[in-house]
Amino acid sequence: MKSNISFINNDISFLLKQKKRLKEWIISVILEEEKTPGVISYIFCSDDFLVDINMKYLNSNYLTDIITFDYTEDTIISGDIMISIERVKDNAKTYKTTFHNELLRVIIHGILHLCGYKDKSSTEIKTMREKEDYYINKYVKSSA
Repeated sequence: MKSNISFINNDISFLLKQKKRLKEWIISVILEEEKTPGVISYIFCSDDFLVDINMKYLNSNYLTDIITFDYTEDTIISGDIMISIERVKDNAKTYKTTFHNELLRVIIHGILHLCGYKDKSSTEIKTMREKEDYYINKYVKSSA
């Protein structure tokens, strides 16, 4: 399946490794969720850039690791997923995990949002975490 997934550095220098494998994983998650991959852009950026986006489009003034703009139509998953690499690094330390694992979590978190999962209530958060863990474990096992 041809991938319409792109990884873009906005205002930072960041080397994303194993892009082909990540794209295959993302597509497999979308397919397992019974959706169709569309056009998905991951934009890696700084805290400052993401705070500006948060204020401009969501009227919120706080640090966040990810903002997802959903362009999904019917079951075709499309969107822009903006990820602060600074936040991912800090969160990895906070949650005592590796940067790689935290990055996988955020990457798939955005896809799960595009697939319709929310994370506002405690029940939604629990479901989101379970899905993230499930798909991260599948990714890790596939590389073993």
